[in-house]
Amino acid sequence: MTDIVDELKWRGLFAQSTDEDALRKALADGPVTFYCGYDPTAASLHVGHLVQVLTMRRLQQAGLRPLALVGGATGQIGDPRPTAERTLNDPETVANWVSRLRSQIEPFLSFEGENAAVMVNNLDWTAGMSAIEFLRDIGKHFRVNKMLTKDSIARRLESDEGISYTEFSYQLLQSMDYLELYRRYGCTLQQGGSDQWGNLTAGLDLIHRLEPGAEVHALATPLMTKADGTKFGKSESGAVWLDPAMTTPYAFYQFWLNVDDRDISRYMRILSFQSPAELAELEKVTEERPQARTAQRALAEELTTLVHGADQCAAVIAASKALFGQGELGELDEATLSTALSEVPHAQVTELGPLVDLLVEVGLAPSKSGARRTVKEGGAYVNNVKVTDGESAPAREELLHGRWLVLRRGKKNLAAVEVTG
Repeated sequence: MTDIVDELKWRGLFAQSTDEDALRKALADGPVTFYCGYDPTAASLHVGHLVQVLTMRRLQQAGLRPLALVGGATGQIGDPRPTAERTLNDPETVANWVSRLRSQIEPFLSFEGENAAVMVNNLDWTAGMSAIEFLRDIGKHFRVNKMLTKDSIARRLESDEGISYTEFSYQLLQSMDYLELYRRYGCTLQQGGSDQWGNLTAGLDLIHRLEPGAEVHALATPLMTKADGTKFGKSESGAVWLDPAMTTPYAFYQFWLNVDDRDISRYMRILSFQSPAELAELEKVTEERPQARTAQRALAEELTTLVHGADQCAAVIAASKALFGQGELGELDEATLSTALSEVPHAQVTELGPLVDLLVEVGLAPSKSGARRTVKEGGAYVNNVKVTDGESAPAREELLHGRWLVLRRGKKNLAAVEVTG
C-alpha cells in the first residue's frame, strides 16, 4: 500500500505531508481512513475540484477508506478568500447545495467492500453545539498569534477589507471536523490542496491537544496552474462546472480538448487513470505531432466519461466531429446539436437572408466584402457543404431540425444561425 505515495509523487500529486516516513509506515500497517472536505459555496463543483475528487478515488483504489465531507456547516461560513469577504448564503440554499455536491462526488467512489466510502456532513456535529460550548471546547485550544500567521489570514489582514470574526473562525470549524472524524471513524489522514495547508495542520494540532498519543497525518496536493498564467478551471465563458446545466458536456469536453500543449502532460498525470506506459506513449505522440492533439482528446474523453457518462461522451464526440466536417450533422439529435451550438457564436433571425449577410451577422466576417472574399476563396460552408454563391439565401429545407444552420469559415471558425418564428 505504500506504493501509492510513490505513485502520487510520480503523478505530481504530492506537494507536502506532515511526516512522509510516518505516513508511509501508517499506510504499510493499514488500513487507513482518510477524508477530504468540500464546502457548498456554489451549486456545483468545478473542474478545479477534480484534483481532490480523483485523488480520493485513487487513494480508495489503493486500499484506503474515504470519508467525503460536504460541509453543511462550513459552507455557511466559507473559507477566507484572499481579497474580500464571502457573501453568506442562507441555510436552505446551503442545504440544497450540499445535496447537489454529494450527488456529484458519489459516482467517483465505491460504497461497497471493506474500504467502502462514507459521505459525511459537519452540520451533524455542529448544529446542536452552543456558542459557549464551541468557545470552551474548541476555541480554548487555539492561539490567536499562531492563527494570524496562516497565509489566508495574513493576506486578508494586509488588505483594505480586513477579515471578519466569522471567517477568522473558519479554521476552528475545519479543525473540529478532523477531530470529530478521528473520534467517530478512526480517521487519521486528511487530504486537501496545498492552499489549505494551514487548516490541515491546525486540525492535527487540535487532535494532538485533545487526544494525546494520536498518530494523524495531512497530505496536500499542489494547486493546478496553467502555462499561460491564467487560472486553471476558467474558460472564456467563466468557470467550468461539473453540473451539465451550468457547463454543457460539450463545453466540458472542449475545455480539455483545448488544453495548452505545455500543460497536457502534467494534467494527464494528475487527472488520468491511464498507466505510466500509456501516458508515456501519449506524451511521445504529443511531442512528435502536437497538431493531432491526441493526448488532449484522450483526456477529454476520459474525464467527460467519468463526469457525464459514456453515452453523453459519445454524443459530444459525435457532435464535435460533425461540427467540424468529420461527421454527418443530420445524424445528431436536436438536443445534442442545440447543446453544442450554444457554445459557439450564434444569431437569431426570423428570415434567411443572403449568406454574406449571415456571415457578418454571426461574426465570421467583418463586412459583406470580407464575406464575399471568404466565399470566393472557397472558405465558406453551410452545414459542412462548401458554398460558391454568397448572394443566395440558404433554403429553409436546409435547416437542421427546422431551426439551425451551421456556418463555418475555413476549418476551425464556427457559428450558428437559429431561425425563430
